[in-house]
Amino acid sequence: MTGPRIKALGLAALGAATIAGFSGCDASEDADVANGRELFSTNCGQCHALSEAATTGLLGPDLDAAFAAARNDGMDQDTIEGVVEAQIENPREVDADDPSYMPPNLVEGDDVSDVAAYVASVAGVPNIEPPQAPDGSEGGQIFLDNGCGACHTLAVAESGGAVGPNLDEELPGQSAAQIEESIVDPSAEIVAGFEDLMPPDYGDSIEPADLEVLVKYLQESAGKGADPASGGSPSGSSG
Repeated sequence: MTGPRIKALGLAALGAATIAGFSGCDASEDADVANGRELFSTNCGQCHALSEAATTGLLGPDLDAAFAAARNDGMDQDTIEGVVEAQIENPREVDADDPSYMPPNLVEGDDVSDVAAYVASVAGVPNIEPPQAPDGSEGGQIFLDNGCGACHTLAVAESGGAVGPNLDEELPGQSAAQIEESIVDPSAEIVAGFEDLMPPDYGDSIEPADLEVLVKYLQESAGKGADPASGGSPSGSSG
């Protein structure tokens, strides 16, 4: 359950003069925040933690922590939008072999404004919570809270992540033991076409009872419902 390597957004420390350069710019007045959220989950969530998006990536900065401090220092939403746009277009310089390296322009055009507006609207906002699972199930909430949808498509969870394998295609027919192994020991078997990048610590970070619920949820849900990436048609199964 891993995906091709996507580089991390580098949130460089900004001096007062740099921040001032972004202040007051209403960069994304007409931005599509819903589109920005989807793009963030697909392109950024595997590297960055952001509570509202339910992403837990560790390669890049924790955006809640970074922007909570900025908000406390008086940075307004328009300024945050400008900072995020600048980092997307010109990430901090890191060697391309560094796992935290991010190429410029992971998203382009109006999508940059959409992602920036989304991040600026939620990052570091006090007491902000992840959304509720679409189906209201306990397993769906565990799936969401652990950021699985940022990398994987699962129709019933309304997630369209493309970094890792499509779970609607890969999981049908698998036993509970196989699904659990793919979560707690993702390096044991890598799906063809994907790299070994899934965090190996879910066996420790997810409580055993929650892991059991999640496995059951995936086993019962994968391959059912409409695939958000296919415009609502039923998901297929490849095994």
